[in-house]
Formats: sequence, C-alpha cells, structure tokens
Amino acid sequence: MSQSTFTRRGLLRSSAALGAAGVAPSFFVRDAWAQDFTNNPGNGSSVTLGFNVPQSGAYADEGADELRAYTLAVKHLNGEGDGGMLNTMKPLSLKGNGVLGKEVKFVTGDTQTKSDAARASAKRMIEKDGAIMITGGSSSGVAIAVQSLCQEAGVIFMAGLTHSNDTTGKDKRKYGFRHFFNTEMTGASLGPVLESNFGKDRNAYHLTADYTWGWSQEGSIKKYTEALGWNTTAAVRTPLGAGDFSQYITPVLNSGADVLVLNHYGKDMVNSLTQAVQFGLRDKNVGGKDFQIVVPLFSRLMAQGAGENIKGIFGSTNWNWSLTDEGSAAFVKSFGAEYGFPPSQAAHTTYCQAILYANACEMAGTFNPCEVITALEGFKFDGMGNGATEYRASDHQCFKDVLVVRGNENPSSQFDLLEVVQEVPRSQVEYDPSLLGGELGNCA
Repeated sequence: MSQSTFTRRGLLRSSAALGAAGVAPSFFVRDAWAQDFTNNPGNGSSVTLGFNVPQSGAYADEGADELRAYTLAVKHLNGEGDGGMLNTMKPLSLKGNGVLGKEVKFVTGDTQTKSDAARASAKRMIEKDGAIMITGGSSSGVAIAVQSLCQEAGVIFMAGLTHSNDTTGKDKRKYGFRHFFNTEMTGASLGPVLESNFGKDRNAYHLTADYTWGWSQEGSIKKYTEALGWNTTAAVRTPLGAGDFSQYITPVLNSGADVLVLNHYGKDMVNSLTQAVQFGLRDKNVGGKDFQIVVPLFSRLMAQGAGENIKGIFGSTNWNWSLTDEGSAAFVKSFGAEYGFPPSQAAHTTYCQAILYANACEMAGTFNPCEVITALEGFKFDGMGNGATEYRASDHQCFKDVLVVRGNENPSSQFDLLEVVQEVPRSQVEYDPSLLGGELGNCA
C-alpha cells in the first residue's frame, strides 16, 4: 500500500520512519494504536484545520466570504479580536486559548466548485498539511464528495454551504456534520408563504441546476407547491456555470406557466434572473395573473449581483445579518469591524462550523474524532443566530429556525437587500430522519 492510499481504517505510514523523523504520526492504521488517530497533534503546540472553499468558479463569491469568516474564527479561537460568538454561545467550553491549549492554524484549498478538485485539495490538506478537520464548500456535489473522502480518512468534515437533502440523507456519513439547512426545510417554510401571496391555482416552470442540489431543490419545491394545488408545467435541467440562460428562458414565454422557479445559486442565479427580467417575464400577465419568479435559496451576495431584479422575489435563507439576536449581533459587529461590511449567510455558516468543531474538541477533552463526534451528536446550543439549535444525532443535520425572505423594495444600503418576512420555527421544518434515508456508518 502506498503512503497516500486511503483505507477505511485511515492512512498507513511506517512507524519506523516516523520514529526516525521524530514527529507524531500523521497517518496510520487506527486499530494498531487505540490512542492514535489521523493527524493526531500529539504533544505539538498547534493544530491545523483545512478550509476548502470555492476560490474560483460559479460560487467563488461565496467562497471568498467563507474564507473571511474562517480567518476570523481562527482569530477568536486563539484569543485575538473581540471574541465574536464566543461571547454569546451557550453552553461554551472554549477558553479563547486555542483548542485544548493548542494554537489553531489553517491551510486552504480551492474546490473550484468541482467534486474532483475539491477531493484533491481536501486529500492534500489531510495528507500533506496534517489537517485534523476539513470544512467548507458552497456546492452539495462538493460536500458529498469531500464528506465521503473524510469518512475514509477518519477526519471530521464540517460541511459549508450544502443544501441538498442528500448530504444528511442518502449520502450522510458518521464523520460529517451540516449546520446549513436543506431543501426539505426550504419547501416546508416557503410553501405556505407562496400560497398566501400567489394563491393555489398556479402553473410553475422550473429551471434547475443539473446536479444533486438542483435536483433536490426542484423536488422539494414541487412536493410542497403541488400539495397546495400548483401544477408543474415543465422542469428543465441547466448546466452549472452556463452563463447564458436565454435558450432555457425563451420557452417559458409561451409555456402557459405563470411562475418561474429558478433552482439556481450563486452567479448562475444572478445570470438566469437577470436574463429572465430582460426577457420581460416580470411584466408578463398570464390568464389574468401577474407572472412571478421564485428563487428558493437566496443569499445576500446573490442579491447584490442581481441588483434591482431581486426586488419583491421570495426565497429562503439560512441566516441574515439583519437578525437582532445576541449571537447574530455579535458576529455582525465583529465581522464588520474586520472587513468593513456585513457578513453573508456563507460567512455565518462557516464561522459557526469552525467554532462548533473546536468547542466539541474542548467538550470531549481530545481531538480523537470518534469522541468529538459523540460530543457533537445531539448537541443543543444557543447564541449563534436563528434561535435554539440542535445537531440531531441520527443524521447530523442541524435544526433551527429558517428564514423566508423577499427582495427589499426599498433598501437602505447596498447590503440591505433581503427583507426577512417570516422566521419559521424549527417545529414547522423538522422531519423524521427516515424521510431522507441513508446510513451514517461507524466511527472506526
């Protein structure tokens, strides 16, 4: 077996070579020494985290904000800056002196919003840089691929922006955790709002990003809108990073549909929405009904890119900087002081993931992933935005309140683009874990 080969028991490295090098083992057969695990920092003075974000590709804007938030989280973990959410999170085990007394360092990778590239950069951070935890990404395809790799490597994966049901459904893994909500929650929260604003008698045309997230989002919106009485006129798949969506939007004009659902994210949503407006869809009337556009998954960064076109359009979001709870206010203040503008939901999500992993290590009193996983499973906390939160043990899905938002008709600034119209309680979006299937597997 080569040094770089992943196995389900970890990565193998010669103990003789390690002894000669005088360093703690990075990779090994975990059953050989019960106290050891992948990239055990041992008696070293620091611990390394791996931040794997899209620094290029369709979701690069999200990735840039993720990396800002991770950098801020590391500062706070090491006792620098104002502490951010370390001042508001309850219960809290972190002491502001690193993690278990070790300074937190980090390495980065570029997922390119491509699964193969994301796996390669995660593998490099684990194998070459000694990362003990991997986190990040803005694509469900990326998240699922990296989560599987981390399961094989015995390294915890704290997912970034991944909204597909599959991440904590059919493709869930014991070593993976998700703070972001999913498409099932979007459907459950957004459906009633669409009914109250647009009625039950509607014909929807879906344009859908052709990968796991798009399929999942389309399915959830269909599920909840069809239950209201909506008809699905058509559902058309579009390639990720298409740029020009005119060939997909033209058929909508004469389809008889009176709602366009854009199951797109990042720059794809900016481009498809902009082109839909240019084609006159927002001014169209079908059968006496004003034509509507719905963007099920929103972010402020997307809203900035779409400009005026976003006004009045409904969607859902994981978090918004306008929330006034103690944790959100602390994070907005800290991020704003560091970077000069408010954080996006991408920044909030990834900041939380880094803090929650570090806190779980303190709770467990070790970096051993199996014990850290036990600390995270069923963990209930507050003070990090969106109200009381739980990492459900059965599927590692985070449950908290979900926000339904609408493009602000009268924004007060370039950042005040999404208006929170409803904070949907956790009870309305929670579901039985058997709904999405999958098996977590074991911590070995």
